[in-house]
Amino acid sequence: MKKFVLKLDLHDDKDKQKALKTVSTLSGIDAISMDMKGKKLTVIGTVDPVSVVSKLRKYWQTDIVAVGPVKEPEKKEDSKKAEGKKEGGKKEDQKKEEGKKEEGKKEEKKEDEKKKEPPPDPVLEWSRAYRAYNPYMTTQYYAPSMEENPNACVIC
Repeated sequence: MKKFVLKLDLHDDKDKQKALKTVSTLSGIDAISMDMKGKKLTVIGTVDPVSVVSKLRKYWQTDIVAVGPVKEPEKKEDSKKAEGKKEGGKKEDQKKEEGKKEEGKKEEKKEDEKKKEPPPDPVLEWSRAYRAYNPYMTTQYYAPSMEENPNACVIC
């Protein structure tokens, strides 16, 4: 997941709607937001920033301001620690040991699941990527020949 900020040269809400519509056609986008005061477009997803910029440059001057990973919201562990201190020191130690054992088991399960998954087929990935690029692609063709149809009219 990437988060990147683009600077666009937009003038009104009509341009804003067109930019959002243009970007939303790309696959792999999770969130799009627009700041009209700063004229900045923020995109979150797995899509390539260069492809987004190339789409937008057909209509407006576009520059990449920043590219980076998505920041996940921080969990509030302070409130959990405060509750644990109230209960007592011995209970807290026991809970920590149990939690560590459970975490170890969870990690082992995750590792086993990762090992069980076979590596993805590269041809299948390419075909899926192309199908996402061109959804109207027909995958199979059938062309009957004259020899297969006994009722066909052939003048020899």
